[in-house]
Amino acid sequence: MKLYLNGHNYKYAAEQMLLTLFPDQRPEYSDAPPGHGEDALVLSLHQGAVWATATAKLTWQGRTCGASRRCRVAELTDQLSTNRALQRILKLAFYDAGVAARGSEPPWGALTGVRPVKIPTKAMLAGATPAQAERVLKDTYRVSPLRRELAMDCAQASLDAKRSLRPEEVSLYVGIPFCPTRCAYCSFVSADVGRALKLIDPFLEGLSREIKATGAMLAGAGLKVRSVYFGGGTPTTLSPPQLDRLMGELADFIDLSACTEYTVEAGRPDTITREKLAVLARRGCGRVSVNPQTMQDHVLAAMGRAHRAEDILSAYALARDSGIPCVNMDLIAGLPADSTDGFRASLDQVIALAPENITVHTLAMKKGSRLMNGASNKGKAPEDAEEGAGVPSDDDVASMLEYAWSALRTAGQIPYYLYRQKYMSGSFENVGWCLPGTESLYNICMMEELHTIVSLGGGGVTKLVDPNTGYIERVANPKYPREYIEKIDAVCAGKERVARFHGAL
Repeated sequence: MKLYLNGHNYKYAAEQMLLTLFPDQRPEYSDAPPGHGEDALVLSLHQGAVWATATAKLTWQGRTCGASRRCRVAELTDQLSTNRALQRILKLAFYDAGVAARGSEPPWGALTGVRPVKIPTKAMLAGATPAQAERVLKDTYRVSPLRRELAMDCAQASLDAKRSLRPEEVSLYVGIPFCPTRCAYCSFVSADVGRALKLIDPFLEGLSREIKATGAMLAGAGLKVRSVYFGGGTPTTLSPPQLDRLMGELADFIDLSACTEYTVEAGRPDTITREKLAVLARRGCGRVSVNPQTMQDHVLAAMGRAHRAEDILSAYALARDSGIPCVNMDLIAGLPADSTDGFRASLDQVIALAPENITVHTLAMKKGSRLMNGASNKGKAPEDAEEGAGVPSDDDVASMLEYAWSALRTAGQIPYYLYRQKYMSGSFENVGWCLPGTESLYNICMMEELHTIVSLGGGGVTKLVDPNTGYIERVANPKYPREYIEKIDAVCAGKERVARFHGAL
């Protein structure tokens, strides 16, 4: 779709709303005026003495609709507030015109961000009642009733988590960028072990150095680790001796006395063994992920997984036998070759296993994934689909998610964190569900940006958070294993930035 910006250059705001309203469209810019009847948006901004006014004129499939929003100039007190206020009215004007043109509203209304829970959480921290916070979602952003309910449940979990945190506490993420194979939907930078086996040992040597540097930094800064999360990739791609050494070094060089949650993503059932789980349990892991994504064998094959549903059941049984008290299982709604009935059957099987946590993701067409190549197959029949073919329609995904809400609440699970992604089917969301009292503190802190996350290993991003102001700085580790190995000196030296940040608070 052609985008014409008059009186401003807030391209990002326009493009965010375009993605929300018309996810199949990509922005185009032209110096020439819009042609008669062409699909286009003219988004204008005018600042007068009293009001700043945003006006949208949208032509879509032969229909032209207009809308406007405004804010008081007196609200524009500094550059940050100015940018936020002007982008808000521009997006809302576009939204109003877009809804009129397409004849329907997205499930999250005019919200475009990754973290919708921040809006009611911020409102309640400022003194609003839950009902008042929900009205912001309803009246300002026109969020649907079901999504408002999800957001409010997760906002309460966020508030509870925030109250439990101490100023000196941080969380620790350890990234292991290796997997047995790469799934079709995945865009994470991870190395296929079959091709990168020789990199694992030097990677672990580098990670050992980073652990020691991090431990010294945390001790010197007086910071305590509240939660630990091993992600990736697939951490259980490592062998039992490698896991034992890594987790042992973490305990030896980093003070974990304040740690109340220790998660390891075992993830792929084809990496889970009794020996590995014994190492995790002995080294203090209290939460482990066994992630089927689906229990349908033909869907597993369509997304490039090298295991079957029966392997998932075996891996789950091993996890239960290990004594690790909390098990998470992930499912994805909207996978290629899946159907509404297939997703329901998968979820029913997972619920019957009674894991403490169940995370329901919505398929996102991520750049860099093989699945992106099959996006044109959306809604087509799934017979013998190749990778990326037969992706369910948005309506089918909506049915999957509606069933998930009903089935999970019936099973006693509650939503406790959520987030959204670009190019997500139907502009829906990912939701973490749990039995009461088994919420993952790390997941809440990461998604709601409640405190600093110190990241180690490949592809991790340290997120430095000022809990008083919400100010955030990010420090990224190298993404690729070889790059991480080569730059380990700089990675270790960079950990002092965490100490400087917290010393300045």
